[in-house]
Amino acid sequence: MKRRQVLGHFLGAAATAGFAFPVRAQEYPSRTIKIVVPYAAGGSPDIVVRILAQPISAELGQPVVVENLPGSSGIAAIEQVKRATPDGYTLIDCDAGHWAVNPLIKKQLPYSFEKDLAPVSMLSTSALFLTVHESFPATNINEVVAAVKAKPGFYSYGSSGIGSLHHLTMEAFKAGLGLDILHVPYKGTGQSVPALAAGQVSMAIAAFNSVAPFAKAGKVRILAANTRERASILKDYPPMGDAGLKDFHFPGENALFAPAATPKAVIDKLAAAIGRAQKDPNTIAKLHAAGVEPPPTSTPAALAETIKRDIPRYQAAVKAAKVEPD
Repeated sequence: MKRRQVLGHFLGAAATAGFAFPVRAQEYPSRTIKIVVPYAAGGSPDIVVRILAQPISAELGQPVVVENLPGSSGIAAIEQVKRATPDGYTLIDCDAGHWAVNPLIKKQLPYSFEKDLAPVSMLSTSALFLTVHESFPATNINEVVAAVKAKPGFYSYGSSGIGSLHHLTMEAFKAGLGLDILHVPYKGTGQSVPALAAGQVSMAIAAFNSVAPFAKAGKVRILAANTRERASILKDYPPMGDAGLKDFHFPGENALFAPAATPKAVIDKLAAAIGRAQKDPNTIAKLHAAGVEPPPTSTPAALAETIKRDIPRYQAAVKAAKVEPD
């Protein structure tokens, strides 16, 4: 399917979801709502959903539970949710890896993200941070670029795996500035960050909470964020784009989706409840403590527009990374 058609499907879903399955919005919800998280318990997406589950439950007057279905790049979890009854009681938390990257690096996906799921609301956004080993000869992003250009192919970076946000961020950075840095893939930041701290790689991209303990211990230096602007909760770190890249932006994004035929009235009711929950000061404090922040807007249409912007950005990053579909 052409990209223009894909974007049209999402924008249309945000506006017209739900004509195929009549549910009375005034009666929704009348029982427990389940949010499927395609990652293991304890990871950032899981933490975000669990932080928001309680205030969303309070807003809607029904329990909100989390079911973790990790593995297979989220494919199994998405398959389960796309087959669920489209009544607003089974939802899924997804990120750009699911809506933008999987379709580019997987030959045969058993789902069509834009056809099988309808956008509900962005849940949170966050920056990842370019971090270097304490021995690396740089204290800012421009010095990183200068050091790498002085020794092409000498330095290395660790990522959380091929096709991950960490990998694609760095490959887009390299391609934009003509840098030669060796990629060393690991199985998650639980491996890549300790490897950086041990000096096994020169640099890595990771969530702030992953690298902060090692920075405090003096083993690494956090230098820049992978967002177009300074993160509002971590203003000390400039954007990686300050090195000479226009609109360099690869944030971590968590968003909620429903089966495609879920009624628009139900989706709108969910999105409104999420928006109110995200404005609660206690919830905001918890999200900030987890290293993420609520989005400026929480509407289905705003999420559809985010996806529209993400897809070409990730197409370029996957091309730069030379990831072959498997």
